[in-house]
This record gives sequence, C-alpha cells and structure tokens, in this order.
Amino acid sequence: MSAFGTIASTTTQQNNMIAPGDHNVQSAGNDGISSLTWSPTSNYLVSTNWDGGVRCWECQESGRQIRALPKAQVNHENQAPVLSSCFSPDGSTVFTGGCDKAVRMWSLGAAAPPNNVPQQIGVHDAPVKNVAFLPSTNLVVSGGWDKFLKFWDARQPNPVGTLELPERCYDLDVKGNLMVVACAGRHIVAYDVQGQPREHMRKESPLKFQSRCIAAFPDMTGFAVGSIEGRVGIHYIQKVQGKESFAFKCHRQDANVFPVNSICFHNFGTFSTVGGDGVVNFWDKDNKQRLKGFTSINKSISCANFNARGDMFAYASSYDWSKGSGSYAPGTSNEILVHYVAEDEIKPKAKRSGIKSY
Repeated sequence: MSAFGTIASTTTQQNNMIAPGDHNVQSAGNDGISSLTWSPTSNYLVSTNWDGGVRCWECQESGRQIRALPKAQVNHENQAPVLSSCFSPDGSTVFTGGCDKAVRMWSLGAAAPPNNVPQQIGVHDAPVKNVAFLPSTNLVVSGGWDKFLKFWDARQPNPVGTLELPERCYDLDVKGNLMVVACAGRHIVAYDVQGQPREHMRKESPLKFQSRCIAAFPDMTGFAVGSIEGRVGIHYIQKVQGKESFAFKCHRQDANVFPVNSICFHNFGTFSTVGGDGVVNFWDKDNKQRLKGFTSINKSISCANFNARGDMFAYASSYDWSKGSGSYAPGTSNEILVHYVAEDEIKPKAKRSGIKSY
C-alpha cells in the first residue's frame, strides 16, 4: 500500500491495460472517448464519443473473467461530439448531451430511433457538457457551456427550471440530494436537489488551477475535485467529526505533471482517479492512503467508472486533449477496457502507523 500522494514505482509496459486479463471492449469508436456510464440495475455499459456515437455493451463476468457484448449504437445529429451520458434509475433509458447543444433520450429496449438519432428533449445555447438524473424529482439536469443548468421533464419541450452558473460547466455529479458543479474560473457550486433545487454553497476551488472533474461523496457530506495540475481536493460541505478538508498531489512523474481526468467513487466510499499519465489509482480518503497504484499504460486515460455492484471498473484509453490539437495524432487508437475489481484492491484498510499522509 502506498501513502497518499506519493508515486508508486512503475515499470514500462507495451500493452494497453492496467492489469493482465482486463477485457478490451470491441468497437469502442473512432475518436476520443468522453464518458463511461454503467446502468444502475445491470452491467450495461454506455460510452460517449467525439465521433458522435453513443454505444452500449452488456458486460458479463465468470470466474473473474469479463467479456463485453455489443448491443446497440445511436448517434447525435450531424455526428456532433457527445460529451456525457446518464441512466434513468430503472436502467431503461440513457440521456446524453453534446456539441449539437441538445439533450437527448435513448430508450434501450425500443426500436432504433429515426435516422438513428435519439429524441431531443432539451436544448442549450452552447454545447452540453454534462447530464445527470435527479431521482427525487425524476428530472434530467444538464450543464452547458452557456453557463446554465437546465432541468428537463422528458414529456415537456421546455425546461421546468433554469439556474444560472457563475461560468461554463466543466463537470457535475449527483449523489442522492447533493449536486456539485465545477465551472470555469475555479468556481464550485453545490445544490440541494431534494424537491426544487436550491443553492447550498458556492466557493472557489481549493486547488490553484483549472478544475477538470468533480465527484460527490456517496454519503453526500462533500466532494472531490481534480485539476489540470495533478492534484485532488477533498472538501467537506457538512461537518463530519474527525474529518477535515485537504488536498494531495497525484498523477505526476518526476518533473512532469498530468491532469486528473476523472474521479469516481466506489460503494465502499473509496474512489479512483485516472489521468493523463495513463495511471489508475484507487484511494481511501478517510485514512488518507493509496490502496492501489496500477502500472501506467503510457497513454492518457480520459474517463472511468465503477459498475453498480463495484466489481467492474471500466476505463478509456484515449487522447484527453490536455496538450491541445497540436499533440493529437490522427489514427490514434481509442480503447475501452474493463477490469475485474477484487475486494482487497478497493476496500478500506486500517491505517498503518508511520505512513505520511498526502
């Protein structure tokens, strides 16, 4: 077990996976992978891509071996890049947002939509960066680069609510009644979304550089935010006895600093980070420890997520645009892999004495 914020020793490898036996998902798309989302009721995995595609697989596990079966694909209008997706609580419907400025709805069990383009249920004045489902009100929330949050009832053409953000939405997450939004300019806003959404807190990011990702704690007491300069902030919104907010360094190799591209929490309350260094880390914020540091795949990991049971971890090997268009190599492969998560990799462990925190 490595201490929080230290760099575990790694060896160079030529393969594309963090651990032997990880399953390489077929037909992952022809451009960057922007998000990975699991169904809350099954092992259906959905990806969104810069090639305009929204793809779905059914993942099966037997004896810790995983395989993914392609199920269906739809596309946003004019192949516009798709940036985010979420499921309805029953797992029957996928909602997406993208650079066509639309929020769209795809019913997985239904026939293919006209022209294979999902139904539009909402629209922004700029690209839609993120979508999420609010279980307490059965609404879809979308955050756009037009600096607005909009709330949608799929049965109505107009938003049932709109909230202005201090800047463009870069990421958002919902856990229960807590929604957290990371915006440009290092703004972070937290909302209580039980019933009519209301602002709970607005603050500047605890990190010094641009926010790239944010994730709410499963117990709704706070959030984790990741930045472009290899650092994560753990911040408590509510007072928790014995717990204080803090920040730590990660996704750094020697003098090189890489963005934290995605943070996702496990059922245990532990979490993962993935970054531009091609590394996956599993962390325990409560004991301030790294639980597992996987070997770098020497290619940026753009996004990741745990399935509902917590025994599968999907991650995407894809250019993350952190170095701009000049560093993009046309023809670069884009891959999705699924790792079987052993309990001892992600379950909290008692803190060992003598270990320096972060």
